Amino acid sequence: MTTLLDGYREHIVAAHKQPLFLLLVGFITSFVMIRFSVRMIRAKVRWWPGNVTPGGLHIHHMVFGLGFLLTGGIGVFATYGGHPWIDVFGLIFGIGCGLVLDEFALILHLDDVYWGEQGRKSVDAVIFGILCTSLLLVGYVPLGVVPSQETRWGLVTVISVNALVSFVTLLKGKVWTGLLGIMVPGLSWIGAIRLARPSSPWARWRYATRPRRRARALRRERRLHRRADVARTWLFDLIAGAPDKVPAGHPAAHRVAERMAARASAHLDAHAARALARRSARLADRRSAAVPAPGGTSAAGRAPGSGAPESGPRPRAQQRRRTVRAGRSRTYAVRPTGLEPRPDRHPRPRPHTRRIHR
Repeated sequence: MTTLLDGYREHIVAAHKQPLFLLLVGFITSFVMIRFSVRMIRAKVRWWPGNVTPGGLHIHHMVFGLGFLLTGGIGVFATYGGHPWIDVFGLIFGIGCGLVLDEFALILHLDDVYWGEQGRKSVDAVIFGILCTSLLLVGYVPLGVVPSQETRWGLVTVISVNALVSFVTLLKGKVWTGLLGIMVPGLSWIGAIRLARPSSPWARWRYATRPRRRARALRRERRLHRRADVARTWLFDLIAGAPDKVPAGHPAAHRVAERMAARASAHLDAHAARALARRSARLADRRSAAVPAPGGTSAAGRAPGSGAPESGPRPRAQQRRRTVRAGRSRTYAVRPTGLEPRPDRHPRPRPHTRRIHR
């Protein structure tokens, strides 16, 4: 215990990093506490207080986080960064960071996707914020630049190269490597050299005309990234809880869009679907027309005025109507082949024009 206290005084207090350390403590503590609270509310535990709903309005904890952020930020400027106050306001600011970033997905999507699959972005944001704060506390600085350096051209070169490499890494679909590469320059360089992920913008632009490289990227995605995604999903389920299969706050418009997408995937080509339905209708009419009637004659050979009941096949009016459900309901009048035309319908008379030969 004495060794820990001596290390804290030497590396934190003596290095003037106590406000940043308290910010990190408030950040982690608020995130853990609010996640525990919402999981208790989700499990409907009786002894745990529920959501804050004055007048039926659900107030998210992001609102309280904004209050903590404003209090911490304004308080530091109001007290000119004095020694006892900067530590207190640093802790308050860290608590606000944890509460706000826990609902980062809600701010991003402007929808209550807390327990949805999109809500995993909040966990990504919290983990990234904790990692960056920890790296700053250890001694890493953004873009690998030490503030006491005096060489201007070297400073500009380091910033420019590392920013460009981090941007390329992000384009290759490696979000974590690119973001952490801002703090650790060598990490982003490794991500920029290696193959891009198949679904990244870089792969769509550069691998379209390179099938071998795209195949290599697909093999690498199956071999490495899927295992990493399984481990990441397990870790996020442990931290934040498993998402709902169908989010509770899923709007009706989203459900309609999903049903339409499923129908569109089932009918890839609407014209081909309608043509297939018409062809099926014709075949069904031919089969029903070829079925013999109880009197021994087929439907095609029975005279219209014979008075024999049409007990075998369905009436012709029902045979001609087929409803094709491909996008929207339509009714097509299909004339079965092999049947005589109705006597009450006559072809449209065509006027005869006499030709004059000169």
